[in-house]
Amino acid sequence: MRSRFRRGEVIVRREILDGREWLVYPVRVASDDERALAVYLAQGTPLAFGGGDFRWGLHPWTEFEHVWQSSGVLQLQRAGDGYSVWGRWADGTLSEWYVNFQAPLVRTERGFDTLDHELDLVIPGDGSPYRWKDVEHFEERVRTGGFDAEEADAVRAAAASVVDLVERGACWWEQWRDWRAPADWAPPAAVALQDGNPVGAR
Repeated sequence: MRSRFRRGEVIVRREILDGREWLVYPVRVASDDERALAVYLAQGTPLAFGGGDFRWGLHPWTEFEHVWQSSGVLQLQRAGDGYSVWGRWADGTLSEWYVNFQAPLVRTERGFDTLDHELDLVIPGDGSPYRWKDVEHFEERVRTGGFDAEEADAVRAAAASVVDLVERGACWWEQWRDWRAPADWAPPAAVALQDGNPVGAR
């Protein structure tokens, strides 16, 4: 198992649901050390979606074009954390930190696995108050059994820990505020699903 990835290396981020690949795409490593794994998702990156039956249904992005359409984002994740922090920039200025609550990363030979947990926290780059996103989607998933009680409690605990960091001014991700993606970091080539069951397969 790989313990560290090289800067500039293309690795694979997978969301695993019901033991199968739900969403898969390549990212490029910005840094990988004892502090965090930082990867870059470039605009235009191809996305692959698992097909078949999932308890949450098909990934909601399948209805859109299968590439990352937003501007590039830096994704920061630390071992054991139930969240990652995504940095977005506009016109050379940090526009927001987007806290994506997710399953703690599991490193693989190709990259890492996780699973989005619906809930998000948006922290404007200009210091404006943070705001929650998709709370109703998270609570509906809890209500309908998409998360069991232990999973739901873990997401809420991760959310409380992030709010505590923000309110104490202890946001470890701020050290990346001045980071910019190198100009030659074009979108990586598409990666295939390992289970061979993409959306649309028969």
